[in-house]
Amino acid sequence: MSTQPDLLYSEEEEALRAAVRDLLADHCDAPGVIARTESDAPHDIAAWKALAGTMGLAGLLIPEELGGQGATHREAAVVLEELGRAVAPVPYLTSAVVATEALLECGDDELLGRLASATTVAALALSLNTAAGGAYKAVRLEGGALHGELTGIAGAVAADVLLVPADDGGLYAVDADAVTITPRPSLDLTRPVATVTLDGTPGRLLGDAEPAVRRALRAGAGLLASEQLGLAEWMLTETVRHLKERRQFNRPVGGFQALKHRLAQLWLEVVNLRAAARAAADALATGEDTDVTVAVAQSYAAPVAVRAAEEALQLHGGIGMTWEHPVHLYLKRAKADSLAYGTAGTHREALAELVDLRAP
Repeated sequence: MSTQPDLLYSEEEEALRAAVRDLLADHCDAPGVIARTESDAPHDIAAWKALAGTMGLAGLLIPEELGGQGATHREAAVVLEELGRAVAPVPYLTSAVVATEALLECGDDELLGRLASATTVAALALSLNTAAGGAYKAVRLEGGALHGELTGIAGAVAADVLLVPADDGGLYAVDADAVTITPRPSLDLTRPVATVTLDGTPGRLLGDAEPAVRRALRAGAGLLASEQLGLAEWMLTETVRHLKERRQFNRPVGGFQALKHRLAQLWLEVVNLRAAARAAADALATGEDTDVTVAVAQSYAAPVAVRAAEEALQLHGGIGMTWEHPVHLYLKRAKADSLAYGTAGTHREALAELVDLRAP
């Protein structure tokens, strides 16, 4: 019999939030993030080193005996909320969550130790839009070497090691220096994607790809909801602040009843999103009803985050349409996240199967 999950934040989780928020305030201010998207180095290496190395957050999900923090998905979710609020250009989700979960399933202590020590960044070489349980592309294993091309790989540009599924059913660790990584245009300027080309590339067998990929993508989808929550909360808070300051007809714009109603509706949706995201993080931590809870969270998260971004853009008026204001970064991240690890529709279909509510 399952127990009722506690979705409230613990004192330790709130302390972690405060520490991450302070760090991101120093490293990921909006003008700096915008300037970085215009450069050839979209990832913020200084911010990543501070998060991963100084604070040890790269190893949050890795057991203490391997050099990690031995924490749970609840703590990782708090980190992702703050990364979403700052739309931080760091490979936390792709390396410290998705790749880490795949390695935990394979039991590769050597690579996990390197990730925990923040000396290595890893990426699972699957297209970002791949859903848990969905079909994914594998490369060809021939003569002990890997051949093929994989597209839409998030985190590949920053990775030292790629985790590559092959057609023999295995998951292989491949040195990023041994492949060709070609950055591709991405709607989300803070989470670049790339094409990875393998041409006779050597790889080290880690284990079976299917269970590792399923576990990694389920965790990615479940914790992505916390990033989407952080995005939506920032956009709501920032929009309310702007409307209190902006004046029309000699009164604050936020005083107009029609706008109050829109913001109240959005607030309710964000509160519901918080409950869904927290439930997903707790389910991943405890293993209770995980598939259903993650599917519920992702069925709900993307539409709320996108609507919050669209409302923020519109209610900021002319300033919201400028490149200098960061709201465009949040809209692009929200739209890109709505496709990541399965669309809301994909998760609703999975949920219908899980609870035996198939379409007639």
